[in-house]
Parts: sequence; C-alpha cells; structure tokens
Amino acid sequence: MAIFKMIYDLLWGDLIHIPLPGGSTLGLSLLVLILVPAGIYFTIRTRFLPFRLFPEMIRVTLENNQKGEREGISGVQALIISTACRVGMGNLVGVVAAISAGGAGAVFWMWVIALLGSSTAFIEATLAQLFKQKDPLYGGYRGGPAYYLHHLFIRKDSRRKRSVIASLFALSGLICWFGISQVTGNSISSSFENAFNIPPLYSTIALVAVAAVIVLRKNTTVKVLDVIVPIMAACYFFITVFIIIRNAPILPSVFERIFAEAFGLRQAVAGGIGAVIMNGAKRGLFSNEAGSGSAPCAAAAADISHPAKEGLLQALGVFIDTIVICTCSAMIMLLMPQGMSSGLEGMDLLQSAMRYHLGEFGVIFIAVILWLFSFSTFLGILFYARANVAYLFGDSWAAQTIYKILALIMLFIGGLAAYQFVWDLGDVGVGLMTIFNMIALIPLAPKALASLRDYERQIKGQREK
Repeated sequence: MAIFKMIYDLLWGDLIHIPLPGGSTLGLSLLVLILVPAGIYFTIRTRFLPFRLFPEMIRVTLENNQKGEREGISGVQALIISTACRVGMGNLVGVVAAISAGGAGAVFWMWVIALLGSSTAFIEATLAQLFKQKDPLYGGYRGGPAYYLHHLFIRKDSRRKRSVIASLFALSGLICWFGISQVTGNSISSSFENAFNIPPLYSTIALVAVAAVIVLRKNTTVKVLDVIVPIMAACYFFITVFIIIRNAPILPSVFERIFAEAFGLRQAVAGGIGAVIMNGAKRGLFSNEAGSGSAPCAAAAADISHPAKEGLLQALGVFIDTIVICTCSAMIMLLMPQGMSSGLEGMDLLQSAMRYHLGEFGVIFIAVILWLFSFSTFLGILFYARANVAYLFGDSWAAQTIYKILALIMLFIGGLAAYQFVWDLGDVGVGLMTIFNMIALIPLAPKALASLRDYERQIKGQREK
C-alpha cells in the first residue's frame, strides 16, 4: 500500500508549485507536466490541426459513415467506441466538480486543453493505424500503444515476442479498466437509487445480466454501441440546447463570467486563479483521454483507406467529448442561480440543477443519461481490452473470456459498494498508461506527421482535378 500510494502521489500529486498573484500557487502534477507540453508540441508540429483541418474532420466522418465492404469496423464505428469511453461519468459529475472547485473560469481552460489534446489524439490514433495487425480471433484488425511500443523497442529480426514497456502498458490498461468497471457499477446503482428508489442489488443484477449477454458474445459490443452512443449524446445535447434557449437572456452573462473568471483580477487577488486553471486543465485532460493510449485501441481496429483519416476522426472525438458534451454539463450548471448551488456537490448538485431547469423530469433524465454514459463506457473498455489481452496472452479465447468475466465481477461489486482503493487503482492505471504511451509518441511522431503530409497531398491533388 505504501508503494501504491507513492506511485499515486507521483502521478497525481503536485510536483511543482508556481507562485501566482494574490498568494495563490499553480500546482503541476507529473501528468500535466507531460501532457500539456506534448499537446502544445503536437499542435505546432501538425500546424494547428484542430483549427486548420476541422472541416476535413467533418467530411471524413460523413464519408466513413457510408456502408461498404470492409474488414472489421469502420472509422466512424471506432470513433463511436472511443466516444463511448470518453463520454462517461466524468462528463457529468467531473465537470460539476471542476466548476465547484475552480469556478466558471475552469470551463475556459477545459476548452483550451481539449484543443491541444486534439493534436495528441491525432498522433496516437494515426500510429495505431500504422502499426495495427490482423485479428484472428474477432476478425478485422487490432492494435494500440502496446503494438507501436513493441515496434519501437523490438527489432523485426528479434526472437522476443513481447517488449517489457509494451507489456507494462497493456497490463496498466487492464488494471485501469478493472477500476473503471467498479466505478461504472457504483455510478449506475447510485443514480437509480436516488432517482427511482431502486435498491442497488436489484439494479446491479439487471445491469450485470444485460452486460454479460452483450460482452460474452463475439461481436455484439460494436453493434450495441452503434445504437447507444449517438442516441445518448444527441439526447443530452438537445436537452441542453433546450435549456439554453429557455435561458437565452442570461447566456451573455454566463460567457462573461466564464472569461472573467478565467483571467479575472478578482480570482488572482483572492488567491484562487491556480484552482481555476488547474481544475479546468485536469478535467480537460482526463475527460478526453488524449495521450492516455486508450482511444488508439479502438482506432487500430478501423478498416480505413488512410491512417491519417482515423487520426482526424479521433481528433474530432476530443472535440465531441470536451467542447460539446462537457460544455453541456457546464451550461446546465452555470444557467442555474448561483445561490442554489451552495452546500451541494457532485451528483446532488447536478440533479438540483436539472430539477431547477426541468422539474422532476430533469432528475429522471439525468439518471437515465448517467446509466447510458456509464454502461457504454463499460462496453467500450472491454473492446479496448481485447488487443491488450491478446498482446499479453496471445490469441486465446480463454484469456479473453476470463478477463470479461472478471470485469463483470468488478461491475457487480461496484454496484453494491464503492471501494476507494479500486477507484485509486483505476487512476494509477490510467496514469501509468499515459507515461508508457508518451514514451512512444515523441520518437514515433514523425511517422504520423509523414502520414498527415501524404494525406494532405492526396486531398490537394483531388481538389486540383
């Protein structure tokens, strides 16, 4: 436990404290020190890809949504899987926590980090495509950081079947997703108990039964996510748009508050500007998952005509997660009178905001949406796990099935009780994944950048014709 706590503090604790006006300090954790500079570096190297190629991201999405003959899943299906994992409880309660701790200004820094993360997401997804392999178990392709780390550290003529760093990434991912399974079960059972007074045991049994039917069948996960993710994202988005329209007269003051608190003298003088920046930055980083190496596990599975196309799709996924979905949660909060939020936090605060906007329907709606967000996350992480289980244990149906059963057990345990150690285990897992993934991204980035240049030459040539 002492070693575990040391690793946790190293990854998530503040290593550096920068003094700010008003007596505040800006605490920087190891992961922030790695991911933010990497995001800036990749944004510059891709020549500000999130801004320059946003129309192309939309075009590629529409193009890849068309049905056609392909091996494995489409680029858009890979985007849906990664979106299912990105859009989870953090988009609801996590954003609420960021605003509670850092004020409205945290939303601005969340946006900034998302724009930087888009470039990182492009690099890792493109590399996943460049180093993907055929999947003899499920059909189609598989890959991700374990596979491009293997390429980085193991020569082609080597007899070694596994790289130590690649194996550590795969193991960290499997540990992280165990933790997330427990968090998912707890989130769902708690929300249904609050909204419908359903005892956790009953909701958890139903949840695990439905999940087992889906994940223990060969290729059902992608088909279910194809239905759930667009519906849940669209419902949440349009409900938020409805709330915004109803509160349109105060919308300018909300944006004024966001920008004023992001840069405002009041926060600096009060000594709170560090909390504003870091709460927005941390929420942006760990909501969109850019750099953690999770999304590339889905990106590698896509059968797509050019690696850079999947990179663009995953860059768009960061935009969907943070700029759209997280902003929806922020608007629900910020359009509520400030006095009504005092003394509340987490799910209670979000449900109070929805009750203010939509009455009891709002409380029921947020419980159902949280169920969908959390359940789709569970399905998505088991899709991610496929490639990592295969890297560690080979092409074994037994290994794949055992991991799924263990994840279902964690889902059940989480539905009945929350264990802080397991939550922290998930945080340590995702932190270690990020460290190992970033080891590969910098040295292999030129290959992804070369793929981007090749793709841009192709689309330029098509336009000139």
